[in-house]
Amino acid sequence: MVLANDRASGNQIVADPHVLPATHINYTDGLALFSYIKSTTFPMTFITKPTTELGTKPAPIMAAFSSVGPNSIIPEILKPDITAPGVSIIAAYTKAQGPTNVDFDTRRIEFNSVSGTSMSCPHIVGVVGLLKTLHPNWSPAAIKSAIMTTASTLDNTSKPITKASQLQATPFNNGGWHVQPNRAMDPGLIYDLSTNDYLDFLCALGYNQTQIQLFSDYPYSCPKKSISLVNFNYPAITVPRLSGTITVTRKVKNVSTSSSIYHALVHSPPGTSVHIEPKTLKFESVGEEKVFEVVIRANKQYGKKGYVFGQLTWCDGKHYVESPLVVNLDISRKDQ
Repeated sequence: MVLANDRASGNQIVADPHVLPATHINYTDGLALFSYIKSTTFPMTFITKPTTELGTKPAPIMAAFSSVGPNSIIPEILKPDITAPGVSIIAAYTKAQGPTNVDFDTRRIEFNSVSGTSMSCPHIVGVVGLLKTLHPNWSPAAIKSAIMTTASTLDNTSKPITKASQLQATPFNNGGWHVQPNRAMDPGLIYDLSTNDYLDFLCALGYNQTQIQLFSDYPYSCPKKSISLVNFNYPAITVPRLSGTITVTRKVKNVSTSSSIYHALVHSPPGTSVHIEPKTLKFESVGEEKVFEVVIRANKQYGKKGYVFGQLTWCDGKHYVESPLVVNLDISRKDQ
């Protein structure tokens, strides 16, 4: 059997096990094959010895089966968070079932080529463990921030990472982009969160005192001042509806050299203008925190609705602390 990708699956090949002899080819090769079959009365084929190709370009590419955003439950929180290798990963495999996971497959193997979140997640878990060993005092939020803000937006051809369809990927495809473990060891700045920040988050979601107490070891009362979900100190900024102007607040902590100066670099999402205040953050010590505001204004002349994407980067010449900017333009509504 010859299995050819459709247009949506593109030129990405997943090494799936089969229950009968099979060859899997990409979309481009599939078009060529069908063209050949239609052009001749007696199509012929032959199989050659397989070879392993290293340094394939472009890579990485987002898997066609990868789940995408936006976050349908809490749109102010970008999902997914990060992307990691998860296609055709060779890993130890259970002998409780066959490689195809169907009842009549009686084969048993020690290793299998597996794809999915079950493969990409262990990569991130390993990075988390290494970062926790290197920085034992970092919180889970600090580790998450380090991973997200140091990820790569480019593939190995120095172009933006694409989807299997060969279209450019967005933060709804890969979140904070593709994990870079070595860079995550020294992120420069982190977006940290405390237990109270998470409890305030539950308050903003409408949880009552009784419900919140289930998450807290001590009595906790929601702040009297209303809390905006967009101000949750997350390493990405997502505005689920914008028609006018909104101000988003973030706080970063210096975890690198004691004295450093960071400058804001902004790539505004199409149809918006983005201003950072202040544009420069000066740190005198490790652990020092600074607050800044991101003012996002919708351009009513843009004429389009829907999600648009940009990027905020804090740079000190050595570190690049990158955060996705995600805005859903809705110019038919009044200013927020």
